[in-house]
Amino acid sequence: MGTKTLPFTREQIREIAARFPTPFHIYDERGIRENARRLQAAFGNVHGFKEYFAVKALPNPFVLKILKDEGFGADCSSLAELLLAEMVGITGEQIMFSSNDTPAVEYQKARELGAIINLDDVSHIPFLERHAGLPDLVCCRYNPGPTRVGNLIIGHPEEAKYGFTREQLFAGYRTLKEKGVQRFGLHTMVASNELDYRYFIETAVMLLELLVDLSRAVGIDFDLINLGGGIGIPYTPEQAPVPYDRIAEGVQHAYEDLITQNGLHPPRVLLECGRAITGPYGYLVAEVLHVKHTYKDFVGLDASMADLMRPALYGAYHHVTVLGKEDQPCTHIYDVTGSLCENNDKFAIDRPLPEIEVGDIVAIHDSGAHGHAMGFNYNGKLRSAELLLRENGEVVQIRRAETPDDYFRTLDLEALETFAP
Repeated sequence: MGTKTLPFTREQIREIAARFPTPFHIYDERGIRENARRLQAAFGNVHGFKEYFAVKALPNPFVLKILKDEGFGADCSSLAELLLAEMVGITGEQIMFSSNDTPAVEYQKARELGAIINLDDVSHIPFLERHAGLPDLVCCRYNPGPTRVGNLIIGHPEEAKYGFTREQLFAGYRTLKEKGVQRFGLHTMVASNELDYRYFIETAVMLLELLVDLSRAVGIDFDLINLGGGIGIPYTPEQAPVPYDRIAEGVQHAYEDLITQNGLHPPRVLLECGRAITGPYGYLVAEVLHVKHTYKDFVGLDASMADLMRPALYGAYHHVTVLGKEDQPCTHIYDVTGSLCENNDKFAIDRPLPEIEVGDIVAIHDSGAHGHAMGFNYNGKLRSAELLLRENGEVVQIRRAETPDDYFRTLDLEALETFAP
């Protein structure tokens, strides 16, 4: 079994935990910034390149502010995410608003902010026009259906609820052109947590070929092409990071072959990665409360799947490090569990680890995307704090832990006093 490194030691974490009790998520600012710069550098020669961070991966304004400082925009899919972007000064066409089954109020807020609106269905054209008006720039999301194979997480495109069919795209752009829209975008998203860089080049070729056909058939120029996100991260120690430069090189070749050689108006190239940007730089830190020996050996943490639900939801692997025991042999087999009243509340099953004792501190890796963001309150579990490890070594709390008062705040307790069952 390979290993993964941490940006902190057991002694540092114990000092942090004295101020901010476990469990908590902690994010490594240095790692996030360096990774953001690697992506920017890799795509530096791609026309008009810009990364729109998928806010859903880590919806915290402190992190958004860091990424804004690195030149990123925001990919938003809800009203709250639009408000988070606005909170840190990301507005206008620095926002890509991609949603589905969209309420009118969300389109209205996106229009107010001047965001690029990415429509999910041909019927959303009249809906947007009626409730918020059509902007100068409109993007449409393509679902390639059975002509493109999806990956395990996102599934087969033809079974996905997202996007236009090819035929609907041609009709949709004609309608938008007739209604006076001047600028156009094209988008797709057909993979999630994909580690094969060639998949993204193939997606770029597919979308650029479609753009050529649309430009000629409808008589429009495209201002932008959004290749989506879905770049995966190496959750297991044996996996390698996706090479950004190989993707960029393939995208650039496809762009030259299909856009430049055909003499088309040059669209800007966008990405909307989330997991790949922050995922490897987050850690769920928890204390061992119990060690149980029955038919199996169980390590019970003060965290639960309410803090990180990917292992329970997908059977996903997240590496576990026992702080201070990194060099000890993994001679014991444990299920690492939480206290939720659900048997799938497990961070790891049959995982080889060093011998664990009550009071040990564990770090669960790669919680920097779809970790705290997917938290919930079932069983009355309260969501944990989020901390930021600054580049200078300072640790700041960027979201406090929830309290029982937070959990009960939305109940109408005054009405309860006079309620007669």
